[in-house]
This record gives sequence, structure tokens and C-alpha cells, in this order.
Amino acid sequence: MNFYPIFLREMLIFKRRIMRIGYLFSSMITPVLYLVAFGLGLGRGIKIDGISYIAFVVPGICAMSSMTNSYTWIATSISVGRLHFKTFDEFQVCPLTPWDIMLGEILGGVVRGIFASSLILVAGIAFGAGFPQNSLFFVVWVLNCLIFACFGVVAGFLAKSHEDTAMFSNFFIMPMAFFCGTFFPVEKLPGFIKGILYFLPLTHTTDALRATFLGQMPGWRSMAILLVVFGLCFYWGVATIEKSNKD
Repeated sequence: MNFYPIFLREMLIFKRRIMRIGYLFSSMITPVLYLVAFGLGLGRGIKIDGISYIAFVVPGICAMSSMTNSYTWIATSISVGRLHFKTFDEFQVCPLTPWDIMLGEILGGVVRGIFASSLILVAGIAFGAGFPQNSLFFVVWVLNCLIFACFGVVAGFLAKSHEDTAMFSNFFIMPMAFFCGTFFPVEKLPGFIKGILYFLPLTHTTDALRATFLGQMPGWRSMAILLVVFGLCFYWGVATIEKSNKD
């Protein structure tokens, strides 16, 4: 349970911020704009594979929002704390292992990712998308947050400056947000691009969330890939923390 103080610290910071109305709106404004623009604007009257576009796009935006919030908060928090406030210098003199730090940080990222994307889910329900029809929706949702919180830990410890985390986001997180099946089926893209996208975790998260939202079972291949990616990213994060401690 040595990870708990780190998780508690993140939750106390989160509690202070969540009480601010500005933080609440900033967490949901961009995804809600996407939902209104694509779901109620461009997508009005459009059906994809026999379902309304609003029901198609809500799981994708939930995947995107959980990804960006899980990653961004953790990457920024760690890089700022490590480079400016020297938070992790204090962790090094405590009886904490890299596993404790990793677990405490990613659980904090999961809470933030779930919180922000749940606002999108509520908005989608209000716009007529309906409720998730399969409880595995929430399993995939949490797994996606875990994966990108792990990425956030890696980016936060590798960053040499605050700008480095933004650069990683611009080259990796942002392209996934638009091309991994969030707003349109991956199958619509040319073959060579589609092949690349199937190596990215958000593509499989979006497929699995969309299937479970509609009451179907997620593809076993997507679930297996997500579990493998999470395991690799968790190990990568632990190794990065160990290297940072030695340096």
C-alpha cells in the first residue's frame, strides 16, 4: 500500500481543482464542441453501419477524452513536479519503489480520465445517443485510461522541459485523437494508413468502446492488444522511473 500516499496526494490536488468551475468547463469544452459540431451538426441524419452518427461518435469521443486527460494531467504534473518543484527528490528519500510511484501516479490519471470522459458520456446521453449496453464498456474505458496514464508517466520522466510533454502530445496523442476511428471508420482510410493505425492502442479502444456501447462483445483481438500494450507501458514506466532515480 505504499502507493496510496502518492495517489492520495494526486486526489487532494484534483479535489482542489475540481471545485473550480473553470476547471470543470475546461475539461469538457473541447470534446463537447466536437460532439456538437460532428454529432449534431455535420452528422445530423447520417447513419454509419445502420446506427445514428451521434451513437457512433460518442464512444469515440469518450475514448479520445479519456486518452487526452489521462495522459496530459500526469505528464504535466510529473514534469513540472520533477523539474521545478523537485517533488520526486522527496520521493527518493522515502521508502518507495518505482512500482509504488508508477501505480500511485497512473491511478490518479485514471480518475481524471474517467471524470472528464464521463462528462462526455452524460452529454451524449442528453443528445440522444443512449446508454452503454454492455458493462464491458467500463472495463475498456478504465483500461484505456491506464494505458495513457502510463504514457504520461513515461513522458513526464523523459521530459527535459515542459515543452517536451507538449511535443509528445502533438506528434502522438493528437494524431490518434483524429485518425483512430473517433469520428469516422478507420476502414475509410487508404490501406497503408489503415495498417499503421491498427498498431495504435486508441484504434482498438474505439472499436471496443463502440461495440460495447451498442451492446455487442468487443473483439478479442482488440482486448488482447490493449492488455499487452498496458503491460508493456507499465513496465516501460517502471524502468523509466528506475533510470531517473539512478540519474
